Amino acid sequence: MIGTDLSVAKQLLEADKLVAIPTETVYGLAANALHTNAVLTIYKAKNRPSFDPLIVHVSSVDWVNKLTVDVPKKALELMDAFWPGPLTLILPKSGLVPDIVTSGLRYVGVRMPRHQMTKALLSTLDFPLAAPSANPFSYVSPTTAQHVEDQLGNKIEYILDGGPCIVGLESTIVSFETDVPKILRFGGIDQEAIEKVVGSVEVSISNNSNPSAPGQLDKHYATGKPTHLVGQPYELLQFNQDNVFTIGYGEGLFDFNLSPTSILDEMAQQLFTALRQADDSERNEIAICKAPDVGIGKAINDRMTRAAR
Repeated sequence: MIGTDLSVAKQLLEADKLVAIPTETVYGLAANALHTNAVLTIYKAKNRPSFDPLIVHVSSVDWVNKLTVDVPKKALELMDAFWPGPLTLILPKSGLVPDIVTSGLRYVGVRMPRHQMTKALLSTLDFPLAAPSANPFSYVSPTTAQHVEDQLGNKIEYILDGGPCIVGLESTIVSFETDVPKILRFGGIDQEAIEKVVGSVEVSISNNSNPSAPGQLDKHYATGKPTHLVGQPYELLQFNQDNVFTIGYGEGLFDFNLSPTSILDEMAQQLFTALRQADDSERNEIAICKAPDVGIGKAINDRMTRAAR
C-alpha cells in the first residue's frame, strides 16, 4: 500500500515489518537496524546476498556515537558540512550493530537523510533504520513510490510516498582507514566538495563480488536488457532505432533525453527513470551516453558502467 501516514509507518517498523521510505537519493527498504530478524527480512525481500552490507540511517549524531567507536575528526567535519544529505560514512562499529547489517565486517555505513518526511519519521523512532534501495537486488534503484510498488509491492507492508527523489542517485560513500579519507562510491556529494572540507582524498571505486561497502558490486543498477555505453551523444546515431532504446542529453533526438540543456543534476535525477523506461520499452537493447566526467557526472558514469556490465 502506498500512503503518507507516518504513524502507520512507525507502527509497522516498531513491529519489525518492512516499510519503503523516501530519501533525497532513492527510495529505501527500511527495517529496525538493531533487530537481526527485521534486517533479515530486507535481504529476503530484495533477494540480496548476505555478503553485501547495508547502510544505517540515523536521525542525529547522537546515534552515530551509539553505533560507532573512534570517529575520526575528518568524519565529524564531513558530518557538519553535509548532513543531513547524500553522504555515507564508513566507521568502526560498536557492539550495538548486529553483524547481519555489516555482513560481518568491523565497519558500518551511516548517514543522515535530508528528506523531510523520513527525517520526521526517524525522529519518532527509538532505533535507526537499515535501508538499502527498495528494489530487487542488482536492479535499477527506485526514485518514486510507484517504482517500489511495481517491483516489491507484494513484499512490503507500506510504501511511504514522499514524491520523486530530488537527487536520484545513491549517496557518496567515504571511509577512513588512514588519515586520508577514501571515496568508495561516487554519489550525491562530489569529490571536489568533499576535498574543500577535508583536503585531498583517495578514490577507490571497486567493481568486485566481495564488497567492503554498499554499491560496489561489479554488476549493479542493471536493467534486464543488453546495455551499450558511448562517450558522446552523436555516437548514439549508430544504433538501429527500431531495436535500441537510446538515452542521451543535449540537443540530439533520443528516446529519453536526460537533460536537453546538459545540466548534470538533472541528468542524475532522471537516470534511473530513463533506465526503467528503456527496460519497459519494446526495444531489445539499450544504448546510453556517458555524462561529462566532472562533479556528480562521475557518479552518473559509475552507475551507467555497472548497469552495462
